[in-house]
Amino acid sequence: MTTRHKIDLNAIVVATDFSTAARRACDRAALIAGSQSLPLHLMHVVHGHLLDSLKAWLDNSNLWQVRMSQLTRKRLDDEVVRLLADVGGDLILLSHLVEGQPVAEICTQAEAVDAGLVVVGARGTNPIHHLLVGTTAERLMGKTATPLLVVRTEATEPYRRVLVPLDFSPWSEQSLELARSVAPGAHLVLMHSFSIPFEEKLRFAGVDDATLSHYRERARQDARDHLQALVDRHSLLPDEFTLSLTEGDAPMHILMQASESACDLIVLGKHGRQAAEELLLGSVTKHVLAEAEIDVLVSTRHTG
Repeated sequence: MTTRHKIDLNAIVVATDFSTAARRACDRAALIAGSQSLPLHLMHVVHGHLLDSLKAWLDNSNLWQVRMSQLTRKRLDDEVVRLLADVGGDLILLSHLVEGQPVAEICTQAEAVDAGLVVVGARGTNPIHHLLVGTTAERLMGKTATPLLVVRTEATEPYRRVLVPLDFSPWSEQSLELARSVAPGAHLVLMHSFSIPFEEKLRFAGVDDATLSHYRERARQDARDHLQALVDRHSLLPDEFTLSLTEGDAPMHILMQASESACDLIVLGKHGRQAAEELLLGSVTKHVLAEAEIDVLVSTRHTG
């Protein structure tokens, strides 16, 4: 039996634009960082396009730039004070005020501090939230090599029940290790949605229901065996996990299982089995990220 170890998060980067969504993200990041004695890097990025637009409308004096910088720094400092007061003295907090393109600057900061986690808020007030999960979160997902936690809910306590959808690809294997690092002590719901390979074509070819039922049970058993092998590889104890097998549309079952199991976090891989490019986001991940009502953590790396 091979014992897997939790991922070392090293440091956490959280981005804020001082919105309500960003406040929730900061609270969750601070809770995780404080509980594990990790340095938390709080950053705000003044978008370069905003500065260019202001320059076009205002006179050549740079007094407004100085004033805006002072006000922004004060807001960032106020957020530092708030987080330290809420989390306590165990929190190691560093703040960064930078100018540039938000996604690029967040990626640069994460790489500079060797962060194991980037945290951002989801835009819950967006009327087309099912299409876009806030521009920063959506674009970060395609750019960063660091696991990304998209926060929707209030951080009142550590994560207690974590849903980990698995398709047995290298990316989903890594998501289990990531879940144990970000939510140590949480109960894991390990699920897999199986299907009969080429079922529609088999039906079209005239394969009878009895034969399809045989294939279905075989697929179910194969999935159960894969889940058990994964449990063994990670040396999970019986009270640390629950297994769940479903058949059919994976995104729908993931969202249903998260609700039925009262999970407060979903952790899944950035890619699925068919992923061919590191920067592409798998369709299941996209769907869950857009539709989930709880926090979603996306693993961007895979085991070899």
